[in-house]
Amino acid sequence: MTTDQIRPPAPPSRTDVVIVGAGPTGLTLACALAARGIDHVLIDATGQGGNTSRAAVIHARTLEVLDDLGVTGELCRRGVVVPRFTIRDRDRTLLHVPFDGLPTRFPYTLMLPQNITEQILGERLTADGGTVHRRHRLTGIENDDDGVVATVAGPGGTTHRVHARYVAGCDGMHSAVRDRTGIGFTGDRYGQSFVLADVRMAWSLPRDTVSLFFSPAGLVVVAPLPGDRYRVVATLDDAPEQPGLADLQNLLDARGPRRAPATVTEVLWSSRFRVHHRLADRYRRGSVFLAGDAAHVHSPAGGQGMNTGIQDAMVLARLLADAVTAPPGTVDLDAYQARRRPVAAGVVAMTDRLTRAATVRNPVARRLRNAALSLAGRSATVRHRLALNLSELSVDAGATRPAPRSAADLST
Repeated sequence: MTTDQIRPPAPPSRTDVVIVGAGPTGLTLACALAARGIDHVLIDATGQGGNTSRAAVIHARTLEVLDDLGVTGELCRRGVVVPRFTIRDRDRTLLHVPFDGLPTRFPYTLMLPQNITEQILGERLTADGGTVHRRHRLTGIENDDDGVVATVAGPGGTTHRVHARYVAGCDGMHSAVRDRTGIGFTGDRYGQSFVLADVRMAWSLPRDTVSLFFSPAGLVVVAPLPGDRYRVVATLDDAPEQPGLADLQNLLDARGPRRAPATVTEVLWSSRFRVHHRLADRYRRGSVFLAGDAAHVHSPAGGQGMNTGIQDAMVLARLLADAVTAPPGTVDLDAYQARRRPVAAGVVAMTDRLTRAATVRNPVARRLRNAALSLAGRSATVRHRLALNLSELSVDAGATRPAPRSAADLST
C-alpha cells in the first residue's frame, strides 16, 4: 500500500486554532502554540513535506526567535555559517557587509535548504505531540458565535467541519484563506523570471560569503550550501522550466567573476519561477489571520521571505495564546498587524530597490550606482545599518541580547 492510499486521520471537530499550510511558517506557528499548550489543528493539501531546497537563507533574527523553540542548535549543526555579504560587479567588490559585529548570539547568515528546516521543525512538532493532517485542504470559512468554522476537504471525498476560535492562513501566495476571507493582495509581478538552482562547481570566492553580482542582463546570487554545494539565484528574461548545466554555466560566465570564472560540474536541483511583490491589504479579518507568503511576497534578493514568515508566526503565536487564555476582549488582536505589516512593507520595498538596482542597464546609471555603493561601503555606520536590515535585527534593534556564541557552541 502506497502513502497516497493510506487515509490520514481526520482532524478533530473542535480546536482553538486552525492553521492552514505546513510550510516553515505554519510549522513554526504550530510548534510555538504547542509549546504554549494551545490546542490547534495543522492541515496541508500536500501528501508529504517538501523535498526540495527552495528557501535556503536563515538570518540572525530568525535564529533568535527559533531558539525559543529549541531548534536553532540543530539548524546550526546542519547548516553553513556565512558571516559576510558582498555586492559585486564582476570582479569588483562594490560593497562588503560583515555580520560579525551584530548585537546577537548569531552574528551570521545560516545557509540550509528549506526541506531540512521543515524537517527539523516537523520533528519538534512531533516531539511536542503535534501532527500535520496532510491531504486536507481548506474549502470554506464562516463565522459562528464562538469564532469560525473551517470546512476541510479530505482524501476520498470526505468533508470535515472544524470549529475554532481562530484560523491562521499560512498557505502561501495563492492562499485559500486570504481568498475566502476577501482580503486584497496589492502589488505586481516582475517581468523577468527567476532561476533557482543547487549546483556543484569550482568556485574561486570564499565559502564564507554570499555574493550578489550586478549585471545589465540581471542579477545573480551565489551562496554556499552544506555538502560542498552552492545555491545560485538569477533573473532571466525567459528562463527554461528546469535550467540545466549549460544554462547555469552561461549565467555565471556572463555575470560572475572574470579573473577566475566558475565551472559548474553538476546541477542537483533547479527550478524557474515568477516573482511578485505584493502585500496583503490587512493581516486580520475578524478571527482570521494571515502570515508568511499569504501576507507578503517579494524578490528573493537578500533572502528575506521565509525569515519574515517565521517571525510572523512567532509573534502571532504569542498573541493567539494570550487571546485563548485571557478573558474575552482583553487582548488587542490588531496588535499583530500593527507590528508585522510595516515590517513586511519594508522588506518588500528594500528587496524591490535591490532588484531594480541590480538590473540597471544604462551605462551611465551603472557607473553612478557603482560609485555610490563604493562610497557608501567606506562608512562603517552604513555597513552596520545594512547588516542590521539584512539580518532583520533592525526590527527589534532595541532588544537586549546575550553575548554572541558560535555555531559550534550551539550544536553541542
